Amino acid sequence: MYPLQSQLACFVCADFITFCVHIQIERRLELVRLVSHNTHKRLVSCLQGQLGTDTEKRHKKLPLTMLSQAMQEGGSQLGDESLIGKMMDVCGEAESRLAAELMHYEVQIERDIMDPLNQLAEVEIPNILKQRKQLAKLVLDYDSAKTRWYQATKSNNQAMAAKTDSLKDEMDEALNKVEICKDQLAADLYNFGSKEGDHARYFVMLLEAQADYHRRSLAALEAAIPTIQLQQDCWMEKPAFGMALEEHLKRSNREIALPLEACVMMLLETGMKEEGLFRIAAGASKLKKLKAALDCSTSQLEEFYSDPHAVAGALKSYLRELPEPLMTFGLYDEWTQASNVSDPDKRLQALWVTCDHLPKTHKANLRYLVKFLAKLAQNSEVNKMTPSNIAIVLGPNLLWAKTEGTLAEMAAATSVHVVAIIEPIIQHADWFFPEEVDFNVSGMFAMPTHSATPDPDPVLDRKRPGSLVGQDGDSHTPRKDRYLPRPNLSLQESRGPVVSALYVVANESITVTETPTEDLPSPDFKAVSQSNVAPINPVIDQ
Repeated sequence: MYPLQSQLACFVCADFITFCVHIQIERRLELVRLVSHNTHKRLVSCLQGQLGTDTEKRHKKLPLTMLSQAMQEGGSQLGDESLIGKMMDVCGEAESRLAAELMHYEVQIERDIMDPLNQLAEVEIPNILKQRKQLAKLVLDYDSAKTRWYQATKSNNQAMAAKTDSLKDEMDEALNKVEICKDQLAADLYNFGSKEGDHARYFVMLLEAQADYHRRSLAALEAAIPTIQLQQDCWMEKPAFGMALEEHLKRSNREIALPLEACVMMLLETGMKEEGLFRIAAGASKLKKLKAALDCSTSQLEEFYSDPHAVAGALKSYLRELPEPLMTFGLYDEWTQASNVSDPDKRLQALWVTCDHLPKTHKANLRYLVKFLAKLAQNSEVNKMTPSNIAIVLGPNLLWAKTEGTLAEMAAATSVHVVAIIEPIIQHADWFFPEEVDFNVSGMFAMPTHSATPDPDPVLDRKRPGSLVGQDGDSHTPRKDRYLPRPNLSLQESRGPVVSALYVVANESITVTETPTEDLPSPDFKAVSQSNVAPINPVIDQ
């Protein structure tokens, strides 16, 4: 008896465990169907192409494809003469490759992930749920047949008793259908449970597909970026203001910065006799227009010859906007120490040595500028721009400290040192830089068709910029100065302390006497209209 009871108990326990497993799987079915449906819906919204269309049509409808076509059409319209046109053409090709990668990615996502998820949520799980409903209906049919058969067996009615056998067959058939449906449902539930790992794999595949798509897209971008960057680097027409001197010279294949040469050439024609040059402010709109013209690398500057103050302002702005001053941050302390040497002879020697330490490009451009400023100072009786005055108004744009603070603070901190540095360099320009300078070094500036500013003294002839006219007055004999590699300076007594620089010119010793920096007279701009000229201060252009 006990073994039979134990066997029945085992069957009951097994049925109960099976029932619990079925209930657990069935509860998860609806949740899986719901999350799969939502995931598929969101994935569809992430696609940029049309779902289910052929690849060619899908590729044409992608926003990236239309962007690529617009860029390439724009590049064709602008042509190779335009940098924007070149950029748009290269960028359009890159966008086209990105569109192709996106199309392949979306086709893969739809085929390997979205379609299986949709099949699971809309077909497989609903079929299982439909099977469960069918089982519930068959169980009700079986219960109804069983009830009728049980009533027939208990009835005393002869007619009902005659139907007992047929009702028994009906009940057995209903039970058989229940068992078949139950087995099918159990098989479907077990099959779903065993495939949950496969269903979860879809989400791994999604991330893998996304990673592969982004890798291929990144590769396409990395292949395009060097090409488009090369186009950018090779383009010569780039702003000069605010660009590092070395970079500007390299990009433009020049020896002297374009704004520097252009402004000097214009001032040589119309500004050498102008009072207060570099000091009287120009009109803001005219200055802005000139700077923009120079940024475009144009040599068509005829309209600006008539406004030397605007030209001088543009030159000051260019020097001030350099990321590193023309006389460099690295030599700031050395310049300052040289200017602090008390002995005038040794001070000039120290300045000469520091000047020789300048980088090649900075030294060449400083030489060009100093030669011009020395030429400007030769007309100081008319323009009132002595070396001292030039150093006051222009010096802070040539050298400043690499420190934090406002421009006014930096100007106040460096102005005294800068004036003491710049003034003797201008005074002794031919000693610091013995080589002759052809100011039209690029050959791109022609003489203007309009007349230059008339000279106050008609007897004096204006010399061509960069001429090789000798100092002895012979306009046909090139100057052949040969200087000592290091300056040999001596101090001599005369009425007051003066600096004597010894030159070796054509094998003859010539002593040129200059007043030292500390004994130079203060700037004198009395001849300039007070309505146009502000008090002299070492102001840095903002």
